[in-house]
Amino acid sequence: YEGRDRKTGEIKWTGTRVDLLFGSNSQLRALAEVYACNDSKETFVKDFAAAWTKVMNLDRYDLA
Repeated sequence: YEGRDRKTGEIKWTGTRVDLLFGSNSQLRALAEVYACNDSKETFVKDFAAAWTKVMNLDRYDLA
């Protein structure tokens, strides 16, 4: 995507779909910043494993 100057037509800004997504969704951006920190690898792995387990168990009616 390109943002242009209305008077000159020159390109002032460029962005990708991802830039627009993170720019328009503050909650998603905040989560991405938390998990992108250098010291958050363990937190990401723990949270991902918990979410994965929850999703997998939701399909198991024999556990209810």
